[in-house]
Amino acid sequence: MVLDKLPVLSLADDKARFSQDIGESFRNFGFALVKDFGIDRDLISRAWQLSEAFFKLPEEEKRSYHNPAIAGARGYTPFGVEIAKDAKAHDLKEFWHIGRDLPEGSPLADMSMPPNVWPAAPEGFRELFSELYRQFDNAGATILSRIAIYLGLDEHWFDPAIEDGNSVMRLLHYPPLTGMDGEAIRAGAHGDINLITLLLGAEEAGLELLTRDGTWIPANPPEGALVVNVGDMLERLTNHMLPSTIHRVRNPDASRAQFSRYSMPFFLHLRSDFPIKTLPQCITPENPDRYPQPILADEFLQQRLREIGLKK
Repeated sequence: MVLDKLPVLSLADDKARFSQDIGESFRNFGFALVKDFGIDRDLISRAWQLSEAFFKLPEEEKRSYHNPAIAGARGYTPFGVEIAKDAKAHDLKEFWHIGRDLPEGSPLADMSMPPNVWPAAPEGFRELFSELYRQFDNAGATILSRIAIYLGLDEHWFDPAIEDGNSVMRLLHYPPLTGMDGEAIRAGAHGDINLITLLLGAEEAGLELLTRDGTWIPANPPEGALVVNVGDMLERLTNHMLPSTIHRVRNPDASRAQFSRYSMPFFLHLRSDFPIKTLPQCITPENPDRYPQPILADEFLQQRLREIGLKK
């Protein structure tokens, strides 16, 4: 089965049906296409406009929101900082991170969850993206509840695991290519760190997924659908029963090289203090436990941040 033949799943479907469909899609491919995910379309449209407006600000103004000490956790990360694990060249992108606003006095504030940074311009940025974050968070939690059912868990199993979780919404800009970029591509081949990623489709193509037979295929969701993929935390939790998707953003051909590409993924994370321990039902004689030693979600995150160059 190839990507463009995959059915687009509807989150509005019966729970049992959707759970089975997304579980099978994840198990076979590490990703799914999902519509009817409940995020306001007008909000999304305005978010694209504000994201583009921010990245068009002068470089000096954007860099005033960059704080290397927090490893890209919040605010602006300049072009050429992030690198895919084991890649030779840095990615050709810049981005902005929005995280969760924790309750005052939360012990999680010391675990890779600094306060949000908000730009002075464009107008309405904070209000719009705070609401979009909330809606992404709700959609992701609903999808996780269906995954729980597929795994034979109570549908609310993930609720405490993601309460005040370190989820991040990333506004991405891939600038036009200069023709002098060498081996670099817009985003090198990688798996995501988190539980699941919800990705709104970009106007410019380029996202590709690596199939089990080693072929790169395009991932262009139809209008009104999300790409939802398994991250490394969920892969580890399920003992690789649900595999993390390897994907990249390739460089465009010459006819589109002078156009920017904008993207907006939401990385749904566990609580920073949640121990990632292999689910018993994912351990069999044929698939013994690959991770007998649990690891805290924040410890796992820190390891990966070092690998991708955001933390020294």
